[in-house]
Amino acid sequence: MNIGILGAGSWGIALAVLLHGKGHMLTMWEYSPEAARLLNEQRELPTKLPGIIIPKEVAITNDICELLTFSEVVLCVVPSQTMRQTLKGAAAKTPQEALDKIKGWIMASKGIETGTLELMTDVLTDEIPGLRPDRCAVLSGPSHAEEVSRGIPTTIVAASENQMLAQLIQENFSTTTFRVYTNDDMRGVELAASIKNVIAVAAGIIDGMGFGDNTKGALMTRGIAEMMRLGRKMGAKDSTFSGLAGIGDLITTCISRHSRNRRMGELIAGGLTLEQALSKMTMVAEGVETARSAYALAQKIGIEMPITTEVYKALFEGKPVKEAVRDLMMRDTKPEFWG
Repeated sequence: MNIGILGAGSWGIALAVLLHGKGHMLTMWEYSPEAARLLNEQRELPTKLPGIIIPKEVAITNDICELLTFSEVVLCVVPSQTMRQTLKGAAAKTPQEALDKIKGWIMASKGIETGTLELMTDVLTDEIPGLRPDRCAVLSGPSHAEEVSRGIPTTIVAASENQMLAQLIQENFSTTTFRVYTNDDMRGVELAASIKNVIAVAAGIIDGMGFGDNTKGALMTRGIAEMMRLGRKMGAKDSTFSGLAGIGDLITTCISRHSRNRRMGELIAGGLTLEQALSKMTMVAEGVETARSAYALAQKIGIEMPITTEVYKALFEGKPVKEAVRDLMMRDTKPEFWG
């Protein structure tokens, strides 16, 4: 299968290495011409995935039309807040007949767009002319690029309202170290993938403040409740949040040394401003902008998301993290399970 990967960061490279091992033909698109040139020459991204060599058979290009004309399936792996700009450029530069022949668009980026408050598959169908939701899928789950690229056993979910597309991904992506389940709740998977990054920022704040296992266990449990509350309001299935894209990815992102969102929370707890913390990150922490958009979404649809709210205030309003924790603990008491 000819697979195009929009985005040549750590996750794009990890997927390229994985799929090359399955015998697929691959082309990766890199936004920066200079970065594309260096990747072609060095076949490595040492700042993000040191020691992982991009196979010579994987083509790397700065020409988005070239990639889309080549592809039967497209993996979208650019940061969520640049997704619309990337897809808009892709549509403008690629003939419609080339776009129409693509069998499936797989969203592997996680986030809610600032401003529009749209999920990434909504952005996808907005910007690619004639694209219907049944040609879209979401790939998500506990899957750090650092581990997938090294063949560490990983299990994820491919979600689509089109079960034939989900099964196509399952068959073509599964390996002895990468197991793919299918799911038909695309919206639930996207919401879980997005909000877990916000909860992971909160987990990093907990770690940075020196709190313990009790605190983090409570945070993750109430984080799932918060994700599920949002999901119900937006038509997702409760069961999705108990699966790989929900609790599986949440646990991994909250505890992992690879988690850039957890690291962001640590930096904020250490007294850095958001700008100072961002300057220390070599990779995008999607939970930062998602905290802004998730907070706005909760306000818009009228639900309570207390953890998201406090993360938003700590990041964007400069609220001291000690006050944020105190306000979470001192909220009105209520039953554990509520609407």
